[in-house]
Amino acid sequence: MGLAIGKQILGGLRFSNDDTEQILSLVEHHMKFKDVERMRPATLKRFVRLPRFEEHLALHRLDCLSSHRNLEAYEFVTDFVRTTPPEVVRPARLVTGEDVLALGYKPGPVVGRILAAVEEAQLNGEVGSREEAISFVESKFRKESEKLKFITKNR
Repeated sequence: MGLAIGKQILGGLRFSNDDTEQILSLVEHHMKFKDVERMRPATLKRFVRLPRFEEHLALHRLDCLSSHRNLEAYEFVTDFVRTTPPEVVRPARLVTGEDVLALGYKPGPVVGRILAAVEEAQLNGEVGSREEAISFVESKFRKESEKLKFITKNR
């Protein structure tokens, strides 16, 4: 509801596209702070990777101070951002689309699903090397690969 109202209001004002996107992002994500301590590591890392995240933090702090004055979530996220190295929040990819194709998967949406699953596992600390990522793909997506081979073979 708030996002739709924000779009409507901002549509009539003369903000830059960047500012409009940021304002809508602030509206869209401001309630996520209530869940930060229960978020999976991957979800929290993606949350703090939002563009201009410092503005999200500032808004949350002001929102808390103007209402319940409970800054626990703010402090939790601030501590997480301060103590978590950038390469942990935004790690280098362990596998690429080319790697997935080399494993025998056909180009298409499955490649994107595989890459997203590998990133999720990486951000959650379930895989930490290229070899672990490839094993993850082979174990989690083997059935999908076999199904694709069956369909292609029987056409």
